[in-house]
Amino acid sequence: MDPSGAGTCAQIARQDANRKVDDGNTIPSSFESGGAKTFDPVDIEIAKQNTGWRKIVRNFTPSWFSVTMGTGIVSILLHNLPYNGAWLKYISIIIFVLNIALFCTFLGISLVRYILYPQIWSAMIRHPAQSLFLGTFPMGLATIVNMIVFVCVPAWGGWVVYLAWALWWIDAVISVATCFYLPFVIMSLHKVELSTMTAAWLLPIVAPIVAAASGGIVASVLPNPQHALYTVLISYILFGTGFPLAMTILVIYFQRLTVYKIPPREVIVSVFLPLGPLGQGGFALMQLGKVSLTLFPQTNTLPAIPAPGPGPIFYTLGFLFALIIWGFGLLWLFFALVSISRSRFPFNMGWWGFTFPLGVFTTSTVMIGAELPSRFFRVLGTVFSVLVTALWVMVAVGTVKKAFWGGLIFAPCLKDVEGAEREARIHFEGRGKGGKKGDNESGDENGDGVVQRRTGIPSPV
Repeated sequence: MDPSGAGTCAQIARQDANRKVDDGNTIPSSFESGGAKTFDPVDIEIAKQNTGWRKIVRNFTPSWFSVTMGTGIVSILLHNLPYNGAWLKYISIIIFVLNIALFCTFLGISLVRYILYPQIWSAMIRHPAQSLFLGTFPMGLATIVNMIVFVCVPAWGGWVVYLAWALWWIDAVISVATCFYLPFVIMSLHKVELSTMTAAWLLPIVAPIVAAASGGIVASVLPNPQHALYTVLISYILFGTGFPLAMTILVIYFQRLTVYKIPPREVIVSVFLPLGPLGQGGFALMQLGKVSLTLFPQTNTLPAIPAPGPGPIFYTLGFLFALIIWGFGLLWLFFALVSISRSRFPFNMGWWGFTFPLGVFTTSTVMIGAELPSRFFRVLGTVFSVLVTALWVMVAVGTVKKAFWGGLIFAPCLKDVEGAEREARIHFEGRGKGGKKGDNESGDENGDGVVQRRTGIPSPV
């Protein structure tokens, strides 16, 4: 799926600037009346709002957090590369700092957007594509939490551990909110057809799986065993909220692909999104099992299980299921590669759909190689890491170029907001002209049998 709706945006941008009303007639935003050009005041106000910094703020969609997801996973891969060096760790730290800057900037712009224009929030939630990308926010935050554990905790320790833990709790709550609420929005508000279904449905559902994996990483550094136990147990619950539902979505998506064929080239990159829950799901099971192996004996968890206790069971089952899930991911990776090889496709924000799914599938590959241990998986994980990093560089350069020329700053949901503003103005002007609405329900304001359109624009003569 195109994270910014850029494919749709490009089509909208190429549409004629004329406005449409309910009766299907075209009404220009300006016209000649008595030799003088008259402008719709609503269009003038909207034009003012779509210039300068306000244009950036109004058009800043949640899909921009997919940039932080892709950037964050690259920093994690470079830091944990099987065949690593000090210089690679320094590069990973630089990318980590860049990711924090991007995340804070995007968060600040988003807050300004919804504070200044609260009506955009409801329009965004109702939009069938943009609302799904709220799931990118907690996933982007999770990459920062993980790197805090990998980089900052060894360097500073102490309070940084609890900073990571606090951020993880915030991430977990937001992840659950997106996973529970947004699928319900699909059920209750959106008119859904199988032919229009995309893999972007996975975005809010993958969020708690990512939080579960992050919980396993945070639990590994918590000094208090009880705190670590709470984190591990909640992480398993988070995994349970997301992973089964993600598999359900994959079944529907597979049916959509078989019945209606692969997606159009504007959103073809969405075929990589199934790698997200599969890659991160496998990593989460292995990481949580690894922590449980040493944590459960310390906390006397499930004491009824005879020695050696539940730890080895959780660890072994976690690795077993992770290996099975990884194999399932290979199938979807094949589908994705074959799909994109069939034709060229334009650059848009959807290209960020390459980086994070491939990145989390790579983290699962690397961890399988570390736990077996296996030279094959370590080499394969290294190759995947290099490819994901190169892909990130290519997509980042393309994003900077298109953003500079304004090609990526567009919010499809604003069409609904501006339409609502125009309708409100038309309704207000109509009541003003007719005195009382009940005076002439037909719209024949002049009493001459000619029905006038209530547009808020003087009718030309």
